[in-house]
Amino acid sequence: MVKLSVNINKFATLRNSRGGNNPDVIKAAIDAQMFGADGVTIHPRPDERHIRYNDARAIKKIITTEYNIEGNSREQKFIDLVLEVKPHQVTLVPDSDGQLTSDHGWDTLKNKDYLANIIKTFKEAGIRVSLFVDPVIEMIDGAALVDTDRIELYTEAYASRFPSNKEQAIEPYIKAAKRAEELGLGINAGHDLDLDNLRYFASNIPGLMEVSIGHALVCDTLYLGYENAVQLYKRQLGTH
Repeated sequence: MVKLSVNINKFATLRNSRGGNNPDVIKAAIDAQMFGADGVTIHPRPDERHIRYNDARAIKKIITTEYNIEGNSREQKFIDLVLEVKPHQVTLVPDSDGQLTSDHGWDTLKNKDYLANIIKTFKEAGIRVSLFVDPVIEMIDGAALVDTDRIELYTEAYASRFPSNKEQAIEPYIKAAKRAEELGLGINAGHDLDLDNLRYFASNIPGLMEVSIGHALVCDTLYLGYENAVQLYKRQLGTH
């Protein structure tokens, strides 16, 4: 069964645009779980332009499913937060300073020593580690060498090519997933997955365990309602 983790960053973006606490980000996390999500994902950044570090602490208190915190592990503030909050999973993303959204995976070979050390730090704290990677066999091999528990396949390329040629779009992801399975790595995925392309992706990727979806799901929420949107995404995964 493929799990759906709802990324609630966009609720925080909307809240921060006006100040105050509307919409309530903590309630968004509670409701995601109540509406059927298998987990909650957040991605705090140094400028706290959406999720704030105190949100991360508050959400930990209400989690009844799975808690995933994404972020740039080269930021000491992020490392300290994860070690304090101790989510079920930390997803390491190679963001640069001021980056609008994640747009590439780790070079797991070039950053081998660094990744091995930071992954060890989180695993010793009892936190499962996932590495954000492109669907490139060499990067999957490198992920296994640094002892990560899982990889998260960066799916923007799949999503952009899906409308014109879905078979071609998914081919490198199938190959990457098969290699990850051979190496004993768990497989997550995320970025630009939506109601149009999710079912095809989930039904064709061997070993897929979890997808993290935020922007598209929140956009659909505006038209369809939050509970309905969560349920529709679950159906695309064949889990409802």
